[in-house]
Amino acid sequence: MVDPGHDTRDYPPQLLARLGHGAPEELFLLGRRGLLGERKTALFLPESLPAPERRLALDTIRRLRDRDRAVIGGFETALERESLAILLQGRQPVIICPARAIETLRIPADCRAAFDAGRLLYLSPFIQRPLRPTRETAFRRGLLVAALADEALVAHAESGGQTALIRERLLEWKVPLL
Repeated sequence: MVDPGHDTRDYPPQLLARLGHGAPEELFLLGRRGLLGERKTALFLPESLPAPERRLALDTIRRLRDRDRAVIGGFETALERESLAILLQGRQPVIICPARAIETLRIPADCRAAFDAGRLLYLSPFIQRPLRPTRETAFRRGLLVAALADEALVAHAESGGQTALIRERLLEWKVPLL
């Protein structure tokens, strides 16, 4: 657990700078907390991505894997899970931010080697609940991921949707988009 009130040297300063009073009071971590200090590329890959854009997004994921840059995201949509499988073949750090509490999380078998090697971190702002993601927690998680990003890949953002709102925040914060 990392919180800005007690251990500010471990709490990511960009969360306070970008989210202000909306920053989570605490962050719950499972894995190597030092990964938070890495430069991070955030992924926002909606399920509704058309096939040509989907292939382009997966090619970009492969390039990210080969750059050894830390990648952060929710990894909950099928496309994000496919991206995670690609990333786990590399050596770069991965930060998974579920839109739910991680207190009872079990490390999936396909993530175990990366976790044991210290290159996988689970991060959540949620305490004990919710046990399952909701639309609200997915949006809050998306803002957290965006606030932690040094650059971001937003493959598609439907006008008026949550991803479009997050994309606007990224632009407001001057986070470079890939």
